[in-house]
Amino acid sequence: MTILLWGLLADDPMAAVLAQLRQLDAPVRFLDQRRVLDTTVRVGAGPHGRTRVIAGGEEFDLDAVRAAYVRPHDSTRLPAVRALPPSAPEWRHAAELDQVLNAWTDRTPAYVLNRPEAGASNGSKPYQLRFVAAAGFRVPPTLVTNDPARVEAFLAEHGDVIVKSTSGIRSRVRRVGAADRARLAAVTACPTQFQRHVPGTDVRVHVVGTEVFAAEVDSDADDYRYARAQGFRAPVLTGIDLPSGVADRCQDLAKRLGLPVAGVDLRRTPDGEWYCFEVNPSPGFTYYESRTGQPIAAAIAGLLAAAELCKERSA
Repeated sequence: MTILLWGLLADDPMAAVLAQLRQLDAPVRFLDQRRVLDTTVRVGAGPHGRTRVIAGGEEFDLDAVRAAYVRPHDSTRLPAVRALPPSAPEWRHAAELDQVLNAWTDRTPAYVLNRPEAGASNGSKPYQLRFVAAAGFRVPPTLVTNDPARVEAFLAEHGDVIVKSTSGIRSRVRRVGAADRARLAAVTACPTQFQRHVPGTDVRVHVVGTEVFAAEVDSDADDYRYARAQGFRAPVLTGIDLPSGVADRCQDLAKRLGLPVAGVDLRRTPDGEWYCFEVNPSPGFTYYESRTGQPIAAAIAGLLAAAELCKERSA
């Protein structure tokens, strides 16, 4: 019986969870994506055939996995593969391995943090906002369109407006300025999301099972992740306790989305209202952990170890 980790050691959250599991002396198998070209998956024949992974000459049984923490990157973008054309056997191997392992993480009875199918909600922020509202959070007035006239009307109605991507692809959140107004015709090429700007203080919440870790962010930037690059001072993060009702809403939202681990982006307004902008299904929590001292990696490792132990006893 084992706990599987799949991703890259250069990824800080992956490295942090692996280190915590090793401190717990948990049975861990790390599947390193850097070795994608030396990794294969073999599915046994028949209803009781075993699914095995062979990585660098070492073999292990996927059916023995009782818990998994997965943060895979696109293997076709790794250094050993990205320069190759899609017709190359190595490129096809990397793409097919990703497909097989992603399918396994969606279907395995093991406890997975988090299943790809659950994270798919982040591919459409407007769709995800339906879950946000259902959990009881306020949602800013939002427009998704490729019609410049509708954007003009939205700007006229709300004045101070934020622009962001509609998908899960990372983008810089910023206010619509004069230069943007001069090129609104560009939205015809791609549906774009606009939201009324909500004044207040950002709070990032990490839900890990039944635990909630909240960090208040003191920053003058519209998108504190890029504060220094935009000429603002570095954000100051402070761990805080959420009001019980807000913490409950965060856990309810994560549960609705099927995410045992989630990063929830909130903003507290000056009059005490709580807005939610989106939920990250694979949060890079180490940025917040390193600045607040909150034991997020340890909580994730504990969740995996408990699941592995419970499934071993029930097997």
